[in-house]
Amino acid sequence: MGVLDRFEKGVERVVNNAFKVGRSEVKPVELASALRREVDDRAAVVDRDRTVVPNQFTIELSPDDYAQVDGWGAESLADELAANVTEHAASQHYAFVGPVSVSFEQNDSLDTGRFQLRSASVRGNVAPATASAPSARHPLVDIDGQRYLLTGPVTVIGRGSEADIVVDDPGVSRRHLEIRVTQDGVIATDLGSTNGLFVEGHQVPAATLLDGNSLTIGRTRIMFWTGAPENEEW
Repeated sequence: MGVLDRFEKGVERVVNNAFKVGRSEVKPVELASALRREVDDRAAVVDRDRTVVPNQFTIELSPDDYAQVDGWGAESLADELAANVTEHAASQHYAFVGPVSVSFEQNDSLDTGRFQLRSASVRGNVAPATASAPSARHPLVDIDGQRYLLTGPVTVIGRGSEADIVVDDPGVSRRHLEIRVTQDGVIATDLGSTNGLFVEGHQVPAATLLDGNSLTIGRTRIMFWTGAPENEEW
């Protein structure tokens, strides 16, 4: 099953009769195709092993199409489109510099069935781990099978929406754990959480992390990877 087939099935779960709209109206599959083309067209090679693509997308729609998308469930559709872009990027070995997001705006000058797409590369503290290998500068964490590349110097993990990585675990505090990347190493610090931070099974207020370390907050296990020797140059 191809990326587009999986996308259609995903959208069908959140959009009732999404592909039975009038011929002149924008269809979700058209938006997905446009996003993938935008990523391909704006791919920038920054070194031999790293090609960076946009991670934030804004889709401008006509008033009728905007109302249609709102009726389908704009947030759910945006999530499906973002997931589709992420999967496409992984298949092409592209890298992001921040989290992937898709949003919709109404443009009164557009006719029904027409849309415009804007994109940008906006750096964040985390990004989907697609093709980029972890390193001392940009470690990777795996949380319940979801992999994140730490692209900023400080990453907060917690249950609250203000965290850089949000964990759905009642045993995790809103701002539970900070991971700070420094020239002297990567340091994990408990941010005064209720249930504490455990590294390799030992409760600690803070610890310098090594490649392959296991962290536990609440009932959530976090694997930490740099993919490099401890003496890798900064």
